[in-house]
Amino acid sequence: MPSNEEEQIQLKGEDISPNRDGCLLKEIVRQGVDNEKPMFDDTVYIHYIGTLLDGTVFENTRERNEKVSFNFDRGEVIKAWDIGVATMKRGEISRFTSKPKYAYGKDISHERDQSIIRRIIKRGEVFEQPKEDATVQIHLKGTHQGQIFDERTVSFIAGGGCLQNIPLGVEYAVFRMSKGDHWKLYLKSKGTQGVEKFHIPPDSPVEYEVTIIDLEQPKDDRFFSDEQKLQQSEILKKRGDEFVEGGHYELAVKKYKTIYYYLLSASFTNDSDKEQFRQLKFDAQSNLALCYLKLADYDKCERACDNALIFDPQNETCLFRRGQCHLAWGYFRAAIRDFEAVLKLNTKNDAAKQHIQECQQKIQADEVKKKESCKSISGTEVKVDTTGKTEATETSTKRNE
Repeated sequence: MPSNEEEQIQLKGEDISPNRDGCLLKEIVRQGVDNEKPMFDDTVYIHYIGTLLDGTVFENTRERNEKVSFNFDRGEVIKAWDIGVATMKRGEISRFTSKPKYAYGKDISHERDQSIIRRIIKRGEVFEQPKEDATVQIHLKGTHQGQIFDERTVSFIAGGGCLQNIPLGVEYAVFRMSKGDHWKLYLKSKGTQGVEKFHIPPDSPVEYEVTIIDLEQPKDDRFFSDEQKLQQSEILKKRGDEFVEGGHYELAVKKYKTIYYYLLSASFTNDSDKEQFRQLKFDAQSNLALCYLKLADYDKCERACDNALIFDPQNETCLFRRGQCHLAWGYFRAAIRDFEAVLKLNTKNDAAKQHIQECQQKIQADEVKKKESCKSISGTEVKVDTTGKTEATETSTKRNE
C-alpha cells in the first residue's frame, strides 16, 4: 500500500525491479556515450545525489567532488544500486526511485517508530553480528545540522556503550552490523538518547556514520568451568557497578542476574574460592536490590533483599532497603520492624529513625480515618495514641420513650 507521501508525488520511470513489483523505478536523464555496461566484479565509479521523497538531500558526492566506487554485483552496496547500475551505460545519468525493499532507508528501531533509520553505505566481508559482552571497535562520526559534533574511534563492550558515550540508537544498530559494515544512521526521539552529552538540544535529530573496525566475540559460557564462572562473575560485577555509578540500573540488573545464574550450580572445595563464591552471591543480590529500588520495582527489590539476607542476616543495608519497600507499599508495621532491626545494628542510623517516625504518623493517620468511619457506622469511639495503639469505647444513644 503506498504511503501518503507516495500518493501525493507522481512517481515516474520504468519498473526495473526483478519482480516488477514497482519497488524500483528508473528514469533516464541523459543517455550514455556507448553501449558498454558493467559486468560482475567490475569496479564502478559513480556520482550520486541521494534525496528523500520530499526532496531533502541526504548525500551529494558532486558537492564534495568525490566519486563512490564499489565492485559491481558483489553485494557491497544496496540492491537498488546493483540492480540500477546493471542497466546503465558509461556516461549515463539516470534517476532511480526505490522503496525500502531495495534501498537503504530501513527502520530498524524496536518499536518501528522511525527513531533509527539505517542506510547501508558498504557491507562487510563476513556476516557476524556482535553478541552481548563482545568487544567492539568502531569508528563513528555524528553530525547535527551539518556540523560534526562527535568523531572518534572507540572500543567498548557491547551492551555497555553508554559508558563510552555511545548514543542508544548507535549501539542498537551496532548489534545488527557485521565487521566491515559501514552504515549511515538517522536518529530521532529515543534513538538520540546520549547525544545530550555533546550539548545537542534534547530530541534533536542527528546523523551518524558508523563502521565496525574489529569484533571479538565473548567466550561461550556453556563450557565454562566453575573456576571460570567465578572469574567471569568478578568481571560482570565490576561492569554492573560501573552501570550503577552511571545511573544505568536496567543494564546493571542484567549483569548481576547473570552472576546469579553462573553461580547457581557451581561448587568449590578451596576455602578461598568458597568465600569469594559466597561474597559474590551476596553482592549480586544486594546490588540487585539497589537497582530494583531505584527502578521502583519493590516486589523484586524485596526478594533480592531476602536472598541477600540468607548470606548475611544482619546486613544493615539490606534490612533498610527492605524496610523502604514495605514503606512504599504502605506496610508500615513491617517497615517499622525492619528499621528497628537496623537501629539494633547501628543506633546512629538517623534515616531509620526518621522512617520509623514517618511510619508511626502514617499509622496514626490511618487509625484516625478508621475512627471516623466507625463513628459514622456504629457509634463507636476510637482513641488513638502516637504509637499506633488503639482503644475502643462503646457509646450508646438514649431513646426517648
